[in-house]
Amino acid sequence: MFWDGIARRSVGPEGGGEAEMHAPVEREAKPKVKIGLALGGGAARGWSHIGVVRVLAEAGIIPDVIAGCSIGAVVGGCFAAGRLDEIEAFALSLTKRRVMGLLDFHISGSGLIAGGRLQRLLEENLTDQRVETLPMKFCTIATELATGHEVWLTRGQLVQAMRASYALPGIFDPVSIGGRWLMDGALVNPIPITAARALGADIVICVNLNGEVRVRGTVIQSYDSTHTDEQDIEEHMEEPRRWGIFSAPKAPKNRRPNAPGIASVMVDAFNITQDRIARSRLAGDPPDVMIAPKLAKMGLFEFHRAQECITLGRQAAERALPDITELLQEAAKS
Repeated sequence: MFWDGIARRSVGPEGGGEAEMHAPVEREAKPKVKIGLALGGGAARGWSHIGVVRVLAEAGIIPDVIAGCSIGAVVGGCFAAGRLDEIEAFALSLTKRRVMGLLDFHISGSGLIAGGRLQRLLEENLTDQRVETLPMKFCTIATELATGHEVWLTRGQLVQAMRASYALPGIFDPVSIGGRWLMDGALVNPIPITAARALGADIVICVNLNGEVRVRGTVIQSYDSTHTDEQDIEEHMEEPRRWGIFSAPKAPKNRRPNAPGIASVMVDAFNITQDRIARSRLAGDPPDVMIAPKLAKMGLFEFHRAQECITLGRQAAERALPDITELLQEAAKS
């Protein structure tokens, strides 16, 4: 026990006296170090979040705050709601055929997929769950369609918050919440470290799903428009175009064989944008520890490869675990 009181002797006129002891006052306990977990976006690669969270939980590292974007919002929300087992079982049950069965394609909406089937599936396990009543602080990141505002969903229906965060433009319909049309948060904040800190985290661990992807842009300062060395171009495209369930249609005879299809263009453009934004945000507000699973060979829409993703997530978390443990021990001492 810590004591603020000290022994004193009250001296009387004749030099006598009694020892007085102030009443012991116990110092306040040191506040607990709050751990934040920022789960980034990355479509099917996000199943690796499950492996990361499992390793942290097994090591006794339970976050006080979770901020999730896109697929990170789905896994993070299920974990916060105590439904990690259910989302993992669902991910492992996916096959190419089942994934196609969950996609309600339509041509009259704002995206290729309405998203109603996925929403109903989430609601089966998260009925009436609200963000503000979860046992830990949680938020999802979305982007407002009209203004480009970054919106943190910290209240309301959990499933709606998840759905807004993963509404990939052109693929899923945007979601209307509180009079705002919202879409994928990866457009503005792919790895929501800032949100985790703002919600009270002292130490933030982030999971970057694109940290090991090898496509890194550069500046081609002098390029001749007549240059046609396509073999040279292909050699620099280190990440194969693997879209899993989206197989590109056969090219018309009058089109160059290697010209990209519409699905390839949409996903490539989104992936490039997300990578640039993520690098900029990480430079401005770096995490205390970054976990980056080796997902370069994993296609963005290969949701049926959940077991591989989860394993890669576990391996990445295990590599980072010594650094996380050391950081937490130092924080507890200070």
